[in-house]
Amino acid sequence: MTATEPDSPGTGTSTADAAGPRAPGADSSRAGAARTRAHRPARAGRPHAAWALPGVLFFAFFAVVPMALAFYLSFTSWDGLGDPVPVGLDNWRKLLDDPRLGQSLKLTVLLTVASWLFQTVVALLLGVWAAGPQRNRAVLSAVFFVPLLLSSTAVAVLFHALLDPNFGVIRQDTLGSSSGAFLAIVFVGGWQFIPLHTLIYQGGARQIPRVLYQAAAVDGAGRYRQFFSITLPQLRHTFTTSTVLIVVGSLTYFETVLILTRGGPGTDTAILPYLMYEAGFRTYDFGYASAIASFLVLAATGLSLLLVRLTGFGGMRSTREGM
Repeated sequence: MTATEPDSPGTGTSTADAAGPRAPGADSSRAGAARTRAHRPARAGRPHAAWALPGVLFFAFFAVVPMALAFYLSFTSWDGLGDPVPVGLDNWRKLLDDPRLGQSLKLTVLLTVASWLFQTVVALLLGVWAAGPQRNRAVLSAVFFVPLLLSSTAVAVLFHALLDPNFGVIRQDTLGSSSGAFLAIVFVGGWQFIPLHTLIYQGGARQIPRVLYQAAAVDGAGRYRQFFSITLPQLRHTFTTSTVLIVVGSLTYFETVLILTRGGPGTDTAILPYLMYEAGFRTYDFGYASAIASFLVLAATGLSLLLVRLTGFGGMRSTREGM
């Protein structure tokens, strides 16, 4: 008989007995350990907090520290060479008294709204469509996401060449008119970032239970009714995630404006980030440029928190919400 076979009748020994006598209280110790594991709260598969340390350090070094430094410089006068000289609130007063602030702020808000409308509508429809099981959708989606691999500078240079009135594909001076330059910025930004938001909506649409559509089809609901009654409500937190990214991204547009229009024609596309660039790298007033940068950070943070509060995004309770 092998060690793994049960005892034969009449042997009088067992595998457990062959291993030696048990220590006193061993059974009670095992039972106690089993009860402890049973009553121990489950971590729901969440990793230890130490796994977040590299990301936290990276964010602190490349985001928090530069923002804190810019906020400090906003209270100084600095040309980029000598030592910063404290000037109190002079840069902030200059910002509020700057006649270009009103126009730049208006243009920034218009660009944010136009970008949000364009990118949200197109990305939502494409994302829901790409969530289907057809094979051709996977191939087209892979091709469509190629702009995500390009930098904003490369995209702006590409479209600047395409929109050139002499050598481009459109033989008219699109960037020479106020409306044309503004719409070109909106389109170029959307062309690059719509694939990202499409991917977000595609992931969210695939999380919607299929049983909801099956029940709606049994009740006689068509595709349009299913879209407005099931898809849109189920994507409400996905919508909030995408909106926050679009708003923050629109407030920080810079490369596209710099390469396509340089704030022109005139100052018709001189949004706040471009105003910050002019103050810092044309007049070398880095204290004033830091004040504009700090104002943008505060505005973007405030808008993001407002969106989260109004949409109830912060009160999500399911781990699948916001996908």
